[in-house]
Amino acid sequence: MAVAFTLNGQPVSLDVEADMPLLWALRDVANLTGTKFGCGIAQCGACTVHLDGMATRACITPVGDVAGRSVVTIEAIAQSRVGKAVQDAWIAHQVPQCGYCQSGQIMSATALLSEIKSPSDADIDAAMQGNICRCGTYNYIRAAIRTAARNLG
Repeated sequence: MAVAFTLNGQPVSLDVEADMPLLWALRDVANLTGTKFGCGIAQCGACTVHLDGMATRACITPVGDVAGRSVVTIEAIAQSRVGKAVQDAWIAHQVPQCGYCQSGQIMSATALLSEIKSPSDADIDAAMQGNICRCGTYNYIRAAIRTAARNLG
C-alpha cells in the first residue's frame, strides 16, 4: 500500500503497510535517521516529530494516519524560524551530552515555542514532559528554551 503525505515540505509516497509505525517508515524507508527509537511506547520522546505542527510520537503513530498530512522531522526543523532559533540556543548552551534524545527534545521545544512565544516554567515543563534525557541535561534544556524564546522576541 502506498501512503502519500508531505515530508519535510516535499510530497512523498511510501510503499508500506498502513499499520507500520511512522518511526520505521521514516528511518527504514525514507532514510531519515535523525528521529530516534527509544522505548517504542511513547514514553521517552526520542521519536518526536511534528505532525501538522504538533509534537507527535512517531513510534506509536501508524504511517497510515499521516496520509494527506504534513510531517516534519529534525532534518528539516531549522527551515523554520522557530526551529532554527531552538537549534542555535541548543548549541549556545551546549545542551547535548550523549545527544541521543536531543532530536526529540528539539522537536518538542520547537512545537512549544511555535504555540507559546514566551513560555513560563510551567509551560516548558508541560511541553517537555515525557522527553527523557538520561544524561540529565534538563537545566540546560530549559535555559536553551528561554534563550530561544528571547531571541525570537
